[in-house]
Amino acid sequence: MGRSVADEKILSYNDVVLRQSDLEILSGPYFLNDRIIEFYFSYLSSRNPSEDILLVPPSIAFWIANCPDTESLRDFLEPLKLPDKKLVIFPVNNNDDVSLAEGGSHWSLLAYENNANAFVHHDSYLGMNRRHALKLYKSVVGFIGLDGSAEAKYMELSNSPQQVNGCDCGLYVTAIARAICYWSESCDHKDRDGLWFSVVKEQVTPAAVGAMRNEILLLIRSLMQSK
Repeated sequence: MGRSVADEKILSYNDVVLRQSDLEILSGPYFLNDRIIEFYFSYLSSRNPSEDILLVPPSIAFWIANCPDTESLRDFLEPLKLPDKKLVIFPVNNNDDVSLAEGGSHWSLLAYENNANAFVHHDSYLGMNRRHALKLYKSVVGFIGLDGSAEAKYMELSNSPQQVNGCDCGLYVTAIARAICYWSESCDHKDRDGLWFSVVKEQVTPAAVGAMRNEILLLIRSLMQSK
C-alpha cells in the first residue's frame, strides 16, 4: 500500500483521527499503535460519560511520565482535575526515547482508584513494563487523591491476565480498561478490597481479547458508515 493511501484519514471521532493504516493494523496480528488505543479510550469515555472517570490518552500519559519540570506538569495536570476523579486509567508504553513518536514495543495499564487510594499495574507480559509504570506513578501520585490523604500506594498485580502471543498487549489494555469501566458501573461486582480484580479475571480471557481486534475494527467501520 502506498504511503499516501495508508495516511488517508478515514474517521474523526471526538478528538481522534484514524487513518487507513490503522485499519491495516487491526486487520492483522500487529502491535496496536497510540491512535487505536486513544480511539477506544475515547469510545469508552463516550459510553461512560461520568465526570468521575478519566481515561488518559497514550500521548498524555507518556508526557506525564517524562515531563522534566514539576511546575510545567502541575500546570498541565490542573485542567484534568485528577483529585476529583474516582477512577483514572493510564496506558503505559515502554518507549525510552522521548524524541521518538509512537516508539516502544509493549503496552500495559495503570489504574488509580480513589476509594482504595491505590494505583494498580496490569501487565500482560508480567514485569516488562514495571519500571515504566513506576515512573508514571511517581510522576502523577502527588497530583491525585484527596487533599490530606496519605500518598496512594502502588500495586503490581501478579495475577493479571497474560497474553499468549507477542502482539496483543495493546488489546489487553483495551480489554482491561473496558472491564474496569464495567466494574465501575456495577457496584455489585466489587471485591473485598473494593477493586475490580475478579471482573477482570472473568472478562479478560485470551478468547475475549482475541475478539477485541475484530470488534474494534467493526466499530470503526460502523462509525465510518454513520458519518
